[in-house]
Amino acid sequence: MKKIIIALTVLLANSSLAQSTDSISGNRYLEDQLYIGVTYNSLYNLPKGIGQNGFSNGIFFGYIKDIPMNKTRDFGLGIGLGYGRNTYFQDLKIEEVNGVNTFEEVRSFDRNKFSFHTIEVPIEIRWRTSTPTKYKFWRIYTGVKMGYVFASNAKLKKDGVIRVRGIEEANKFQYGLTLGTGFGTWNLNVYYGLNDIFSSDAVINTLGTPIQGRDLRIGLIFYIL
Repeated sequence: MKKIIIALTVLLANSSLAQSTDSISGNRYLEDQLYIGVTYNSLYNLPKGIGQNGFSNGIFFGYIKDIPMNKTRDFGLGIGLGYGRNTYFQDLKIEEVNGVNTFEEVRSFDRNKFSFHTIEVPIEIRWRTSTPTKYKFWRIYTGVKMGYVFASNAKLKKDGVIRVRGIEEANKFQYGLTLGTGFGTWNLNVYYGLNDIFSSDAVINTLGTPIQGRDLRIGLIFYIL
């Protein structure tokens, strides 16, 4: 995971240097190509009895290639590559027993969470009120974000620690609708998941009920260039 984060950081740095001159030269400027964001994560479509417990959160960053589609460059497309880490605090106990992950409700614990680390590909339709010399402007960016979960883990603290590294039942491919809107530095960011975060193999042992679960992430996104 560290190698992937380092590689993405180098990509962001190189892209920033490459665009530092061209992005504001004449009318051929580009906007909002480097981004970083934080979110509050909410799970929905969960089985009865499973809920959240604690502040679920996420962080994401990456690079989006800005592709203007008109002469005024206030409308265009964005295609990117990034990294996201999303953590969920909830009442679901995940434990490895004899090499198999088990899932069950848990009510008494000190701390309980699972996390997904994801390579993300955002695709956006972009509208903004920017000009070559106007650095604070309105923007509305909407589209989809596709993600590949390359690492996952779970941790439960209760009279000791139960750890699971590699939740095989997590859906590797996840996707959802996105919206980014705001003025200047402060921009609202929303992600609405369209598929389940767990596969049909993730079942609550005592109920025989698939966990499924989808996520809604609401937070802030900051554009650097």
